[in-house]
Amino acid sequence: MSTILRDWSYQYQWLYDSVSWLAALSVGGEGRFRQLALQGLKIEREMKVLDLCCGSGQATQVLVERSQHVTGLDASPLSLKRARKNVPQAEYVEAFAEKMPFPDDQFDLVHTSVALHEMEPEQRQQILQEVYRVLRPGGCFTLVDFHAPTNPLFWVGVSLFLVLFETHTAWDLIKTDLPQKLSETGFQVIQQTLYAGGSLQVIQAKKAEA
Repeated sequence: MSTILRDWSYQYQWLYDSVSWLAALSVGGEGRFRQLALQGLKIEREMKVLDLCCGSGQATQVLVERSQHVTGLDASPLSLKRARKNVPQAEYVEAFAEKMPFPDDQFDLVHTSVALHEMEPEQRQQILQEVYRVLRPGGCFTLVDFHAPTNPLFWVGVSLFLVLFETHTAWDLIKTDLPQKLSETGFQVIQQTLYAGGSLQVIQAKKAEA
């Protein structure tokens, strides 16, 4: 269950941006938040990069500064319209993340930012399998999303945010061991790093070499 604030945040870009800005303060601001999942990764200009569930292109903007072959995928026509306006350097595809219209071994890097918590467990597993499929051998999957706080002081803020802006799927995600799910899918988990009192997790995982 969520409130009308969730619907408004998707309908009104200024509200979504304001919520994102406030949430990012816990890790040092919007700019740093968008860089979290990319820390330590060597992204070359010729690499093919997929911004999965790209939304209106906040993370896509960071990716096109590193690679000249960035594709944003999202199921929302409104989000893609905004992304095309905000980041015209990327290519965009309207599709569901659990059924991507790409051939096998297509991308060197797949990135997704606070999107998996929107999915039902079955969808989330299908998405992990699809990411594994479209990554080339040796390619990297990097993500940032919610995590159950390890610092008790963060539980109140996280709980309030989830009640106001999220649904039951977000609560399910923070109970899920994502590194284990990735390993079960075939990924080699490189590292999991926690931020903001443990309420955010960054995971970088690799598809095995052929």
